[in-house]
Amino acid sequence: MPLQPSFPEVPVHDCGLLDVGDGNHIYWEVRGNPTGLPVLVVHDGPGAGRPPGAPKAFDPQVFRIILFDQRGCGDSVPSAADPATNMAVNTTGHLLADMEALREHLHVDRWLLYGGSWASTLILAYAQRHPDRVHGIVAVAVTLTQPDDIDWRYHSLRQLLPLDWERFRAGVPTHQRGGNLVHAYHQLMNDPDPAVRRQAAHDWCAWQDAAVAHENPGNPGPYSTTSEATQLAFARISTHYLAHAAWLEDRQILRNTHRLNGIPGILLHGRLDLACPLRSAWELAQAWPDAELTIIDDAGHTGSPTLQAAIFTAVATFSTLH
Repeated sequence: MPLQPSFPEVPVHDCGLLDVGDGNHIYWEVRGNPTGLPVLVVHDGPGAGRPPGAPKAFDPQVFRIILFDQRGCGDSVPSAADPATNMAVNTTGHLLADMEALREHLHVDRWLLYGGSWASTLILAYAQRHPDRVHGIVAVAVTLTQPDDIDWRYHSLRQLLPLDWERFRAGVPTHQRGGNLVHAYHQLMNDPDPAVRRQAAHDWCAWQDAAVAHENPGNPGPYSTTSEATQLAFARISTHYLAHAAWLEDRQILRNTHRLNGIPGILLHGRLDLACPLRSAWELAQAWPDAELTIIDDAGHTGSPTLQAAIFTAVATFSTLH
């Protein structure tokens, strides 16, 4: 299938650092039509930073395209790469409050929410807390960040990637290799020795890359090719969140789908997704009557031309809301 043509990249016409308290300032930027339909592009991770290519799925004549960096990553300050940065004030609850503070700061009444992977968890949690502020949701590579989702990605996936997983496990001290590897890496990312933190971040990113690179079609190296500071921030934030199950009760989002009543949702998921298996998207679609799930047979976690085309189609369905 030919690649879906993207909309031209348009310049940022407004940006800033929003003081969200606790010494944190989140970076935000706006592109596209200043009076268009607001869409909040939420990035994955946790801690990966805003995606440079996401705005190209949105017609800049139609949408007011808003991006931001979650606490501790990207251009938000302070960076989680700095060991002095207080991670106690970086939780899912804080991020939800930050999103609402950004909405108020930009004088948005309601917005469309878009994002994939970890972003789908954050988007759904936000919509369940503030349903009256959400026009609709487009979620790609859905994950609910439940304990079994985390266990699959960091333990059970070894059934498909034994060599890469053994390398991942070898990155933690010998006495922790039989236990919870997420918790072990979380400890390493808070070690006082910078060399230990750098190596742990490298090994953590290598495992993330392994999961997506082995998909067909895969996209090798999206994490390991970033800068050292980006890897440090990403690994510290993601291990922090996953070690605490994102401060969500098990199956919390599924239990609270009634709070999404009336919000149209489009869920797009690759059948070949190794990092986030299809089951969570399927269960969410069964529990949320206003959501439509499209399964992309040739896509993994990093997508495919077919998935890209489905994203453009999904976004277009909301273009007449404003």
